[in-house]
Amino acid sequence: MSAPATRTLRCEPLDTLVTLPARPRRVACLCSGWTEALWEMGLSGRVAGVSKYCSRYVDTAGRAVVGDYLRIDEAVLDAIDADLILLTGGVQLGVARRLAKAGRPVYVLPLPDSFAGILENIRRLGALMGEMRAAHTLTARLETEAAALRAAAPKRRPRVCAELWFGRHPRIAGGLTFIHDLIDLAGGENIFADQPEGYLKLDVAAIETARPDSIILFHEEDDHPLNVPAWRAERGWEDRHVIESGITPGQNLIHDGPSMLDTARWLQSSLRQSPMATKDAK
Repeated sequence: MSAPATRTLRCEPLDTLVTLPARPRRVACLCSGWTEALWEMGLSGRVAGVSKYCSRYVDTAGRAVVGDYLRIDEAVLDAIDADLILLTGGVQLGVARRLAKAGRPVYVLPLPDSFAGILENIRRLGALMGEMRAAHTLTARLETEAAALRAAAPKRRPRVCAELWFGRHPRIAGGLTFIHDLIDLAGGENIFADQPEGYLKLDVAAIETARPDSIILFHEEDDHPLNVPAWRAERGWEDRHVIESGITPGQNLIHDGPSMLDTARWLQSSLRQSPMATKDAK
């Protein structure tokens, strides 16, 4: 029996049906984590369009830049004749709804709340691309790497606060985000793990009360740089153990592609320099 040429799927975040080729070949991916996953699955040849951020993680030479996280160039979408447009949830939902309303083949993957959610989305990608074997191979590899990280974690876990500067909007990582799992994989203990939110409003007093051993500070040094010495001085944190995270692959706390495990390895090494860890080593 021959395989169907198209499939009609329900896209839950958009609450709509979308008809796609059984094996899309002109994909526009506007989420760098999923672009990286497609490359890792060996499917780069079927990606025609990317976001301006995807080149941070993979070689996107020859692919059209369709837009950034919120702005889409529909003329470029027309030029590449995209047969699948991949976006993620959250603030991209408005863009996705507009493109879907215009009749474009949009599919939205949910924002992952956990490492397991990232693996689940990779499997969704494999299903959308008609390449389940490649997705299973990638998720199995990531699960093996995650197990090795957990095995290498220190017995005494440093207590960690992740402060995230999204432009001018600082947040703290709570318990409902894959960043919590990244800290856990690195061998740290997220001090706000009990909070049933992903991204809490900044509360400096709460951080002070919790007295973390290390603070992971994420900011986008290209688009929205933070003056870290001034940030330290304002808080009176000149002597605190601060680990700076930014857009560098393998050091980006908010990236949800396969290289998040490179970030976990880097973070595990960095946490070993915390005051608690160095004291234990003596």
